[in-house]
Amino acid sequence: MADKYHHGNSPAAWTTVLIVVIGTGVGSAYTIMAQPLGVLAGGVIIALGGVAGLVLRAMGFGQQQVPAGAAHGVKAKVRVGSAESAGVTAGATASGTSDTGTEPEQVTVSG
Repeated sequence: MADKYHHGNSPAAWTTVLIVVIGTGVGSAYTIMAQPLGVLAGGVIIALGGVAGLVLRAMGFGQQQVPAGAAHGVKAKVRVGSAESAGVTAGATASGTSDTGTEPEQVTVSG
């Protein structure tokens, strides 16, 4: 999986889900006990979960932005000039640089 495409697997997403699940549990418990104020409290907790997720995302704890077209591709490091017309193959040398001494290019491979 590409580094920056992790299907919402971020601290902001997990925190939001956890708070919403707790709010759902509270609201469900008070629904069974027929206590309208408890159900309302559960709804407030759910709303606070959404707000917490937005705040955490604004603070940089959300999913990183993915460039257009790279969302469903696989990133691969290839040596400069090593991509053939039949397909992209190869990787960087063991030292992490290409044979020419320059940093390898980042190429998106779909498939």
